[in-house]
Amino acid sequence: MMRKVLVFGNSASGKSTLAKHLAMSEQLAHLDLDLLAWQATNPPTRAPIAESAKTIESFMLKHDSWVIEGCYSDLLKVAEQKSTEIIYMNLPVENCIINAKNRPWESHKYTSKMEQDANLVMLLQWISQYEIRDDNFSKIAHLEFYHRYTGEKKMLTTNA
Repeated sequence: MMRKVLVFGNSASGKSTLAKHLAMSEQLAHLDLDLLAWQATNPPTRAPIAESAKTIESFMLKHDSWVIEGCYSDLLKVAEQKSTEIIYMNLPVENCIINAKNRPWESHKYTSKMEQDANLVMLLQWISQYEIRDDNFSKIAHLEFYHRYTGEKKMLTTNA
C-alpha cells in the first residue's frame, strides 16, 4: 500500500523526528515544509502560497509514497486530498519548549549552530503562543484540520 502521511503540530513537537523516522523505516520520500514556505529575505517572509503549492504538487506527483511535515495548515490543505493519513503531534507547550532548547543543529535550515541558537529566544516565544494564536500555525488551526480530516488519523500527545 502506498503511504502518504501528513505530520503536523507546534514547532519543536517532534514532527521532523517522526517524519525522518517514517521516511527511513518505510522508504518514504520526505518533504519539510519549512524549506519551501519561506523566502530568503531578512527578516524571512512567507513565500506566496501558490508558489509553495506548486512545489508540493510537484513533490507528490514525483513520489508514490511520502511524508510531508510542517506546522502550516494552509500548506497541509494542498496535500490533504492526496494523503492517506495524518498524524497530529499535539504535545504540551512545555514539552515543545524543552525540545527546542535541546534541539541539535539543523544544518538544512541554519548555516551554523550559533545562527540557530541566535533564533532560540524568538522560537521559544513563538512556541509558547501556540494555544493563543489564531493563525495557520496555531493549535486552533491544527485542531480544525484534524477534526475535519476524513481519513485515517492519529493524535500523539507525547514523543514516546
